[in-house]
Amino acid sequence: MLFFKDLFLSLICSLLLIIFVLVGVAFLTL
Repeated sequence: MLFFKDLFLSLICSLLLIIFVLVGVAFLTL
């Protein structure tokens, strides 16, 4: 159960990082 929770947290962190990068790229290209 702990492994599943850790995997879920890492997935959320990676999704937030991808969103942050996409927003940064969109801001730079404006």
